[in-house]
Amino acid sequence: MLNKLSFFLRLVVAVILLKSLYFKFGGHAEAVHVFSTLGVEPWGRIGLGCVELFMALTLLIPKTQVLASFASLGFFSGAIGTHLFTPEGIVVQWGGNSDNGQLFFMAVLSLVFIVVHLFLYSKEKNYSLKELINKEVLKK
Repeated sequence: MLNKLSFFLRLVVAVILLKSLYFKFGGHAEAVHVFSTLGVEPWGRIGLGCVELFMALTLLIPKTQVLASFASLGFFSGAIGTHLFTPEGIVVQWGGNSDNGQLFFMAVLSLVFIVVHLFLYSKEKNYSLKELINKEVLKK
């Protein structure tokens, strides 16, 4: 049961990551605005899209799920920080349009899902956080 829930959580996060690729790789006005505001358009948008694609795929592979989950923690923490501590803001507004906070919400939701997944995984394996990192990430 925990295994299925854990997979479901990773699947939702992977779908969120994959969905954003259309906007990043397609040069959608919202994505261009976000990365222009951050001063990293177009390479930041394309580079981050490549990272998101890699994370989405590796979240779904059993052997790489934990490493990808920790990478996702950093990724989504950065996304949330960007919304909170840069001119971008929680609600992205561009060209008279607004996302009504959807990008921020998806980042927070994804972060929560990954944390819950890691908790369930460590509970299933009977690992502490330190053991989880040592055995699954550092391979000690």
